[in-house]
Amino acid sequence: MSSTDLVSTPVVLRGARPYGEGEPVDLRVDEGRITAIGPVDSLDTTGAEIVEAAGLIVLPGFVDLHTHLREPGREDAETIDTGSASAALGGYTAVFAMANTDPVADNAVLVEHVWRRGREVGLVDVHPVGAVTVGLAGERLAELGGMAASQAGVRMFSDDGLCVADPLLMRRALEYSSTLGATIAQHAEEPRLTVGAQAHEGEHAALLGLAGWPAAAEESIVARDCLLAHHTGGRLHVCHVSTAGTVEVLRWARASLSGLRGPAASGRRGRVSAEVTPHHLLLTDDRLSTYDPVNKVNPPLRTESDTLALRSALAEGVIDCVATDHAPHAPQDKDCEWAAARPGMLGLETALSVVVETMVNTGLLDWRGVARVMSERPAELVGLTDQGRPIAVGEPASLTLVDPTAHWTVRGTESASLADNTPFEGMRLPARVVATMLRGRFTAQDGKVLG
Repeated sequence: MSSTDLVSTPVVLRGARPYGEGEPVDLRVDEGRITAIGPVDSLDTTGAEIVEAAGLIVLPGFVDLHTHLREPGREDAETIDTGSASAALGGYTAVFAMANTDPVADNAVLVEHVWRRGREVGLVDVHPVGAVTVGLAGERLAELGGMAASQAGVRMFSDDGLCVADPLLMRRALEYSSTLGATIAQHAEEPRLTVGAQAHEGEHAALLGLAGWPAAAEESIVARDCLLAHHTGGRLHVCHVSTAGTVEVLRWARASLSGLRGPAASGRRGRVSAEVTPHHLLLTDDRLSTYDPVNKVNPPLRTESDTLALRSALAEGVIDCVATDHAPHAPQDKDCEWAAARPGMLGLETALSVVVETMVNTGLLDWRGVARVMSERPAELVGLTDQGRPIAVGEPASLTLVDPTAHWTVRGTESASLADNTPFEGMRLPARVVATMLRGRFTAQDGKVLG
């Protein structure tokens, strides 16, 4: 029996505000579900642990569709234990672990290994993402059916880190995955346009002498794949959208191509969804002037106009959700010259605060909107029925308690991750996760992981 299966002690959350709305209420949780919601001090507290939550906002537990846990193969950078701890501290109750491990998660044996390790750790639900192609080589399809039918029940496939650049192979992946009820998540990067690329193609890259990564490399693949999703009826998810042009491509596709918005239907209809990372909502390429490799990421940090377009698109629903692309790296892969450094940034423990800074404090989202983009919509996109649920009687008690008035300073060395490559080092950010509950059991509370 995994730790996530253990019966939890009844809990009463006293004085919290669901979605930050209305008057404070008490919530009672029994056997993993919300069993009562009522005015403060009105509920039966017999046998329950009382948790004072006055001033706190309660949200559905967050769901991250894009996490790198590095296990197996790079346990020097992250493990499922440490990545799960980081996720719990960040308010997450489910994460999707990308396939670019060593060996690659391109078969049933590997995805079941990741799934079992996640259950053993028990801090979050770990859902393995299967590779689209064997070994991420982009030459032939991996065993999509076998991974979907495995105990891991894989529902998303991605070669993230690499683009499925061959259009015929991408077409076949969309066709095949549609019969499995699964989604293809694409790292949109035309590789012939990014050979040697080190930074966003623009003023800062030119001044610094860094080879440019053009926006068109992303936008052209997204346009192509939207057309393929329309043609095949497959489900396409665009990873880490980074340009204003991609936003316009998505807007055009959903307006002009039938069946690309909303749940997939019968026949040849499909859907297209998209995510944005916290770092692409906040940071721009003007940070590159120091040549600090902590700012190196793929896709690269873009311009302020791109960042503003991404925020608006997330608020409008053109971009569906926030996904961290949490990418821990060992010191030798980041503490080196820019060209040799690996791309990627930590994201799980800072995601909420960055979303509050860029979306809530700017008036683009309220707290119910935060629940939509960090919990409800990502869960819906991959068909999770026990995550991202409403805060209501009878629903699973996978919840996040947030202090909206808190401010804190980011320190990478204080992260639960094995790595410390955060681009937000030293920043003072708003709001903080106070506690995370997975099916009625606290997994993190007051900055501590509860095993």
